Amino acid sequence: MSRQAKLLSYLKTGAEVTARQIHGSFGLKNPHDAIHQLRSQGNCIYSNRSKLADGTSTIKYKIGAPSKRMVQIANAVLGADAFMARR
Repeated sequence: MSRQAKLLSYLKTGAEVTARQIHGSFGLKNPHDAIHQLRSQGNCIYSNRSKLADGTSTIKYKIGAPSKRMVQIANAVLGADAFMARR
């Protein structure tokens, strides 16, 4: 299983991760690119601003379901092709 696949599997458990955790736990040198690649594969991954216990600001990534508004925008921009099942 690839490192990105392991990250995706972990996110699918409902966990949130920071870029530092992605780098340290999954060995991905560019966490932001890893998230970009997972998104380009059709995974809905949210970026949420958060504060760590020490008060440091960070971004936490979490997998989720697209909101109704996101679906409307995708339909407006891409049309029905955005929702075609690809094999």
